[in-house]
Amino acid sequence: MGELPRRRDKGEDGVNGELGKVEVRLRWDPSPLGEAPHHLDIIGAVYSADDPRGRPVYVVHTESRSPDGTITMGRHSETGQGLGFDEVMVLEFDRIPSDYGRVVVGVAIHQNAGPLTFGEIANPGVVVVERYRDLLADDFAQLAGFTAATVAEFTRDGSAGWELREMLRGFDSNPVDFMAEMGTIGE
Repeated sequence: MGELPRRRDKGEDGVNGELGKVEVRLRWDPSPLGEAPHHLDIIGAVYSADDPRGRPVYVVHTESRSPDGTITMGRHSETGQGLGFDEVMVLEFDRIPSDYGRVVVGVAIHQNAGPLTFGEIANPGVVVVERYRDLLADDFAQLAGFTAATVAEFTRDGSAGWELREMLRGFDSNPVDFMAEMGTIGE
């Protein structure tokens, strides 16, 4: 797969309106022969409408799903091998209960074989799509020195539906610590 351009739909402020079923797709190339496998994970943290900047109500990652089935992992890889995207998280915003007001999605690198950053992963990339429309895409180039990163923030905008905002921020965390930290930033 080639280089992913950085793109967003509807201007620099984000995507507003009726988001339905959205997919976050992650890809990377396998580690070189003889090296430990590179393992990345998509992580989604869900926050209550009453406390959107507090602790997450629940977190979805690897082969888990949300308690109500509105956020699921459709594909999971521990090596980056295969064609196309290695991990896919599906978020059904048209079904998420009104108790929840914010979802932050990020990517973390497992640190099983020592410190590993996005700059050391071959050909990483993430795309957020709704149906056939790319909402944002990034290749982690500006986050090359980090071990985890937030990618997107979805917030409920009253009756107008959900708004997507690109939220590319790097963290020096392992996946467990990242799950606790990823929602602490924002406006």
